[in-house]
Amino acid sequence: MNKFLIAAATVCVGLSAKAQDEPKVKFSGYAEIYYGYDFNRPMNNNRPGFIYSHNRSNEVNLNLGYIKAAYDSGRIRANMAIMAGTYANANLAAESGVAKNILEANVGFKLSKKANLWVDAGVFSSHIGFESAISKDCWVLTRNISSENTPYFESGAKVTYSTDDNKFTATALYLNGWQRIARQDGNRQPAGGVQLTWKPTDKITVNYSNYLGAEGADSVRVTRFYHDVYGIFQLSKAFGVTVGFDYGTQQKSKTDHRKNEVLSPVVIARYTIDPQWALAGRFEYYKDRNGVLITSESPNGFNTKGYSLNIDYAPVPNAVVRLEGKVYDSKDKIFKRELSNVNYNATVTASVAVSF
Repeated sequence: MNKFLIAAATVCVGLSAKAQDEPKVKFSGYAEIYYGYDFNRPMNNNRPGFIYSHNRSNEVNLNLGYIKAAYDSGRIRANMAIMAGTYANANLAAESGVAKNILEANVGFKLSKKANLWVDAGVFSSHIGFESAISKDCWVLTRNISSENTPYFESGAKVTYSTDDNKFTATALYLNGWQRIARQDGNRQPAGGVQLTWKPTDKITVNYSNYLGAEGADSVRVTRFYHDVYGIFQLSKAFGVTVGFDYGTQQKSKTDHRKNEVLSPVVIARYTIDPQWALAGRFEYYKDRNGVLITSESPNGFNTKGYSLNIDYAPVPNAVVRLEGKVYDSKDKIFKRELSNVNYNATVTASVAVSF
């Protein structure tokens, strides 16, 4: 009898250990409903063309909703997320068919048993910028101009190395282009970039990312070189500051190697009143005189400052209710208000976001 019990216990322990070793698939989801009111009252209810997230005015709509499955065996990992919303409509307009609904679709393999060295391929989040498409994870409700006009997502392959203490991470990327799943017709040139992230403490993150690629079909292609630097500093338990600076160049034409420039500094300060309430303010400046990323027919190109202030209420840890006021102030009259050209644009946006 004792031998039988011991044998049974051994089998149970073996099955339990095997079950623990088996990889599991984790499912998650997210939904963000928003209402935005643009005081310039656009006739088509679209925000200005350089805005791609929360880009509808005077209507209640879904900015982003997705269902995600994530698999991780320790040596192999994969992610698949399907999405819908105005974010998807605006940011994946260049893609065809069901590709417009892909938020993530990637697989990864660990290259070393000892080192944290991975290769991942597919569609994944951008390596540029400190803000993502998931508004709940950002300090402010809407995105800054540089985040809106750099990739939210990328497709290709990347190799990532992290130190054992996760204080330093380095990534090298081979990409299909600037925010593209399918390569642009007529473009046979690869693109790529690097990302270096340093986290000396759990209160400080410093990041440098870049992108180098050829834009346009081969017959007219020009070289784009973009740099993104930011730091996130949690100065106290309640107060944090994010500082970012983007600088990019693009040659004027295939035969003219002189450079057009884009630059954009941004500062965000966030004060957490208590676990449920928080305040955040942002200042940003964006200059694109020659229409590299934002086209404007005004004398000074796109030369705009932005100011925003938002308040957050989180009734439970996985949900947040937000209200934000934002004003853009341009050097030239680049905005439309009914039949007039004006140099300002003001909006109020409210949202409810839930992750599960």
